[in-house]
Amino acid sequence: MADYLVSWTDGKAKQAILDFIDTITTNGSSFVEPSDRIATFDNDGTLWVERPMPPQFDFLFQTWAIEAQEDPSLASEQPYKAIIEKDVAYFQGLVTQDPKVVMPLEQAVAHSWAGTTPEAFDAQVRDFIDNIKHPKFGIGYTKLVYQPMLELLNLLKANDFRVFVCSGGGRDFMRVISEKTWGIYKEDVIGSAAQYVYKDGKIIRTNTMLGGLALGPGKPEACGNADVDIEMLETAKFALLVNHDDDDREYDYIQGAENSLVKAKELGWTVVSMKNDWNTVFQTTNTNLNMENQK
Repeated sequence: MADYLVSWTDGKAKQAILDFIDTITTNGSSFVEPSDRIATFDNDGTLWVERPMPPQFDFLFQTWAIEAQEDPSLASEQPYKAIIEKDVAYFQGLVTQDPKVVMPLEQAVAHSWAGTTPEAFDAQVRDFIDNIKHPKFGIGYTKLVYQPMLELLNLLKANDFRVFVCSGGGRDFMRVISEKTWGIYKEDVIGSAAQYVYKDGKIIRTNTMLGGLALGPGKPEACGNADVDIEMLETAKFALLVNHDDDDREYDYIQGAENSLVKAKELGWTVVSMKNDWNTVFQTTNTNLNMENQK
């Protein structure tokens, strides 16, 4: 199994992963039937870079900035006001799940694409992914996927796990890139989503969200990197928390993850140090995205 984790440094985190998989795949008291093996991963900050902002935020902010220019009346409303004023503090409320921030974001997401088809939305996402580059690294976001996590996904799939992404991010945004970027089928990506209706022979987005943003207790999870992942990590048989502590190769921060790091120590979760546990951070060009064991 260690052959899969070539970008992982030999140490406690890597060994904990190998020990867990060995335990649940070996006949004994901890054996888990293949049909019950499920692994769930957060997205932003767990599978790819999330600073200075999650990729979907960049996508949304650019869209909303254009909308505010076209309709000046939006300039006094949130989240458009915060975007125009570059009010970073306002969006920190999303990390703490402040209703005053979460609800306007839900409404703005639903409003921006109301009445459009899934195909139109997908095309807009692809255009963003193909043309927008990360401000620090100067390359596209899909090149900033964590190589060690791709290796972990492949290891889990090789051991009959069905792998899901469970994120507060937009489900439809992630599904555009999930198969090519992470090797995870679209239907196995769970996240915040718009409601759809069938009208005049087409499926179109409505101006409401389906159940609100998938944050905190709104998603199940086993591998995350932030406080909004705590409830889900608590339910996992094996919990893995990514700690961003490598400013040379990525970023060094704990903002938004303070409580989860405390919980990790309290509950014995495995904490992955990006600096010490990964000898490579970003995806290499020869990664084999194995999708054979997803079904």
